Amino acid sequence: MSKTLKNSLPMLGVAALVLSAAPLMAKEPESCQSVRFAEVGWTDVATTTALTREVLEGLGYDTWTNTASVPLVYSGLRNGDFDIFLGNRMPTMASISDPYVDQGDVDRVAANLHGAKYTLAVPQYVHEAGVTSVTDLAEHAEHFGQRLYGIEAGSDGNLIIQDIIDDEAFGLEEWHLIDSSEAGMLAELRSKVQSEEWMVFLGWEPHPMNVNFDIAYLEGADDYFGPDRGRETVYTNTRAGYVEECANVGTLLKNLEFTLEMENRLMSAILDEGKEPRDAARAYLRKHPDVLKQWLDGVSAREGGNGLKAVRSALDIEG
Repeated sequence: MSKTLKNSLPMLGVAALVLSAAPLMAKEPESCQSVRFAEVGWTDVATTTALTREVLEGLGYDTWTNTASVPLVYSGLRNGDFDIFLGNRMPTMASISDPYVDQGDVDRVAANLHGAKYTLAVPQYVHEAGVTSVTDLAEHAEHFGQRLYGIEAGSDGNLIIQDIIDDEAFGLEEWHLIDSSEAGMLAELRSKVQSEEWMVFLGWEPHPMNVNFDIAYLEGADDYFGPDRGRETVYTNTRAGYVEECANVGTLLKNLEFTLEMENRLMSAILDEGKEPRDAARAYLRKHPDVLKQWLDGVSAREGGNGLKAVRSALDIEG
């Protein structure tokens, strides 16, 4: 062995130690610094988006969100105006989202919520009066005023309701879809329940409506809303190639998984207590920090280092 090589070995060993001690880097292009979320005016999506933004900002990313209709969200993902959408409810959104996914314009990354529900519902007193299925609606048309209450125009739920009407299914061809919004539909429900008037509306879970109102989901519309009275899985969508381009954020997105209980609590804080989504999300994470372990497995801080430590520090979580 040459003297030069022998003398260099201690230095090589030091270099190896330095490299092994160096923090993991996110290894993403600068374009990944800003993460752009799409929302659709639904409280459940506002909730999951707020949670994810808290985590990303704790990692050192910049985030922003913009609200648009469901069709505009997907065209925005295709055009690169948005990076992430956390509210792809399947199978009810299949007619809108599948063409974008099938054409390779949008990626369906991972399921973030299991056991959701999305179908037509009525107040419990209407259910007890004999309206247990969509096939019972037509014979009680007078009580309902031939109205089916949806949410915002262009939403997947409204499109399904309109399909039922257009298909002349269940004898509802003379009925009318009432376009509104989540808040508008819930205000109408609150008003009707106070006077025990009849109403059929688009219902879903997770949502505080399941706690704040005594409601029942109707049977019989599985061909439109999916089996088991609209049982759903919610997926994370991104613009095409985003997970590969921004691999550190992509790992987080693959890890993200929410629960019905988590979302119900957060939505109640927003809708019932008047908290801002980000404030509610921050409070929840501080109270339930263990969820961060799964979400941040294999995720580093934007500038390098332990991602879990960075987020816990940003949220003032001790330990």
